[in-house]
Amino acid sequence: MFNAITHSQIFVLDQDEALDFYVGKLGLEISADVDLGAMRWLTVHVPGHPEREILLERPGGPRMSEETAEQVRDLVTKGAMGGWFILTTDDCRKTYETLLAKGVEFTEEPTERPYGIDCGLRDPFGNRIRLTQITV
Repeated sequence: MFNAITHSQIFVLDQDEALDFYVGKLGLEISADVDLGAMRWLTVHVPGHPEREILLERPGGPRMSEETAEQVRDLVTKGAMGGWFILTTDDCRKTYETLLAKGVEFTEEPTERPYGIDCGLRDPFGNRIRLTQITV
């Protein structure tokens, strides 16, 4: 029936700050940045892989009422609403050092796992990200 996942979504509180982090620090590329009137459709992707986009969505209309959006923003701020995803890399330790030098704050240093090497970080909004070097 299905042949791909094309878009995933995470909540961010400030889309310009999200761009600074995801593009400026992590090195992802902008897929779309479109003013739809009621919302800004802002997506990023891993360089060379535009077929898989992450929507950096600010909680609000038209999808939810302002009251609900405020509750979601509060949960995001507390780290209770954060989404997560995994980015793969050919060299987890080198990527870790590069991002550390750019000011990215990590929650976990590169660690050997049964499937490879990975580490953890959070974006400025509480979303969890894993960097994984698959070695199996």
